[in-house]
Amino acid sequence: MTASPIAQPEVLPAPGAERYPALDLVNSVVTLPGGRSLDLLATPSGTEQWLTAHGLASTSAGLQEGDAERIRALRAHIRSVIVSKVHGHPASEADLQAVNDALTRAPAAPLLRWDPALGLHRKAVRRDSGILDHALARLAADAADLLTGPDAERLTACDSAPCSRYLLRHGRRHWCSTRCGDRARAARAYARRSRSATAD
Repeated sequence: MTASPIAQPEVLPAPGAERYPALDLVNSVVTLPGGRSLDLLATPSGTEQWLTAHGLASTSAGLQEGDAERIRALRAHIRSVIVSKVHGHPASEADLQAVNDALTRAPAAPLLRWDPALGLHRKAVRRDSGILDHALARLAADAADLLTGPDAERLTACDSAPCSRYLLRHGRRHWCSTRCGDRARAARAYARRSRSATAD
């Protein structure tokens, strides 16, 4: 008798992730209750699915482990810069350099070209490295926009232990999901009851 595979919990995007793929990238590794963790980019196929879902690759990209590792490495650098921003610390030079290296892997804008049939037109230019470098560049550019734009001050960590995700704060909401909000409220209620019981 073979063991049935363990169902992965559904991970809904945190507030802001729908606007910023880089924020969703940072949140693609999740700390779950009980100390378990879920990494949506743990395998090349998982990484390809994630990139495809975000319009950054096709399902036939044929990513290898080295490609997935490059995406995971960029995720770690972007996450570190976001952590620095949220906690008011300077970002490390190594993290900034890694993000900047990814930014320069592909042209940021379509270049101006001439074609006898089309005349002057703009066309995105892909280097030989192709899809992966473009995905890295787009994610790095998105992270730079998030970290330097008007939403940067709304960046915060989810306020429900053990969650390790980040979000854009909306009003007083400091949780990445309803589940985390419920858990945080339950923990506060339990703490109040415990204090009240020890005071009696």
